[in-house]
Amino acid sequence: MIQERKDYLTLHFIVLIWGFTAVLGLLIEIPSVEVVFYRTLIAAIGLFILLKFWKRPLKINSRKHLYQILGTGALIAAHWILFFLSARISNASVCLAGMATCSLWTSLIEPLSQGRRIKGFEVMLSIIAFIGIAIIFNVEFDYLAGLLTAVLSAFIASVFTVINGRLAKTYDPYVITYYEMIGACAATAAFFPIYSTFFVEKLSLLPNLTDWLYLSMLAIVCTVYAYSVSVELMKRLSAFSINLVVNLEPVYGIILALIMFGDSEEMSPGFYLGTLLILTSVLLYPLLNRRYKKKALSTDIIR
Repeated sequence: MIQERKDYLTLHFIVLIWGFTAVLGLLIEIPSVEVVFYRTLIAAIGLFILLKFWKRPLKINSRKHLYQILGTGALIAAHWILFFLSARISNASVCLAGMATCSLWTSLIEPLSQGRRIKGFEVMLSIIAFIGIAIIFNVEFDYLAGLLTAVLSAFIASVFTVINGRLAKTYDPYVITYYEMIGACAATAAFFPIYSTFFVEKLSLLPNLTDWLYLSMLAIVCTVYAYSVSVELMKRLSAFSINLVVNLEPVYGIILALIMFGDSEEMSPGFYLGTLLILTSVLLYPLLNRRYKKKALSTDIIR
């Protein structure tokens, strides 16, 4: 019980950090794809130095698992590119609100991947969060493209969270993150030719000094630290419970965005009603999950 409470407090702190990523994404001047390239490159270098300092082995024994981790990194790159793109074409608040559909996708993907039954209360809470998103969608229709981009980003996030939940039971979370950052960086670099041919006239690979500062914060604090700790938490918390708390990212992010950007982030009352529903689903989950476990335990004892 004490460990679970500690894990949830740590998770909330991590989500608060992630809530700041959309703000950083708006502060950085170079485009989204270049942001992801430098974020993953700096994170990979930082993790390599850290793991060498700790004298932790970098070897992944299974080649299959190595390819799986690198492939997961490519999914992470796609998720981050869409995430930052959403913030650019709408605003930080809409981007973060769209990410709240992550728990809905996870409530379906995780049970299917594990071959277990879908828990009714997980779907119910996801629907509550989804209703919150629907309200936000209805009152902020001008940001449809940004919202849909964030929802797609959330779907990809739910997929790699479920994958990481499995990998974390076998490998060091910092080693997993290291190889995933390599995979993400390589996937982004491989996308450059297509990106520069069809989407932009030329790549923006020369960040200014301010961009380097924000990119370093994004890579070291929001990635090396926050992402690695989240993978560690997957050893004890389900992918669904993690992604449900991640739904609080809009709440934390909106507060930070309002502080940083003021009037440009102020939204309609309907937006905050939708966010409140998301918050409700997050707060209810630990209570319902504890009740579910007690009921399952009592059933096993009777049997």
